[in-house]
Amino acid sequence: MASITYLFHSPTLISSSSPSSSWPSSTKYILPTKTFSSQSSIGRASLLNDEQCRRGRSLVLRSAMDGVSVLDPPPPPPPSDEFEAKSELLASLKLKLLSAVSGLNRGLAANTDDLQKADAAAKELEAVGGPLDLSVEIDKLQGRWKLLYSSAFSSRTLGGSRPGPPTGRLLPITLGQVFQRIDVLSKDFDNIVELELGAPWPLPPVEVTATLAHKFELIGSSKIKITFEKTTVKTTGNLSQLPPLEIPRLPDALRSPSNPGSGEFEVTYLDSDTRITRGERGELRVFVIS
Repeated sequence: MASITYLFHSPTLISSSSPSSSWPSSTKYILPTKTFSSQSSIGRASLLNDEQCRRGRSLVLRSAMDGVSVLDPPPPPPPSDEFEAKSELLASLKLKLLSAVSGLNRGLAANTDDLQKADAAAKELEAVGGPLDLSVEIDKLQGRWKLLYSSAFSSRTLGGSRPGPPTGRLLPITLGQVFQRIDVLSKDFDNIVELELGAPWPLPPVEVTATLAHKFELIGSSKIKITFEKTTVKTTGNLSQLPPLEIPRLPDALRSPSNPGSGEFEVTYLDSDTRITRGERGELRVFVIS
């Protein structure tokens, strides 16, 4: 069997008289030898490898104890089918809500049963949509929104839940389309109302657009406060050539308690084309982007 010779560091002194030696004549240093088999050498190499592994593990443990932080990998994203399922559910609930408020003339023709159905459909959509943080999603408010439904209009007054003139085809004022125009940069919040004013026969009715200008601010994660500034009335139709009439804001001392000039409401659902709000008097409003 092949052998490997290892030299030891401790020399042994022996006598020698060989004249051919280059060592001093009286003495000669001979290094003893020790023979190991190749099997023993492999075993020693294995022991060295084990020792290196233990030292490596010990070094990792000491690094962790010395305060070296190791970040956990980020959690994997949810499966795409979960997003698809939620999107399909939201689309279905939005269709259910739109079906519940359709044909109600923005709430003017709603009865008690209609109010309950619309409120129940809105709550389902709000629950699936989850809570909002408008400080992050403020850009979604931007644009011109068309009012589809207001529960307050069931009172059949222009003021909704607040006192206001009556509306209807047989009455002096007929309510047309209602919009909200929101600019998130300038903080402008305008309520735009199309009205038809009755006139004595044989004069035709007068069509006007009233713009109630406000400024808005966020006062919570999903709550908005609006402050009234002025009203501008512009004739349309046959009298569209007339200049607009601006009605300034009344001083607070002359303002009635029912019209404080400011209000608050909460946005309970919001996406790229649909918005639900609930007012301070429990008014439910449904808007779509226009």
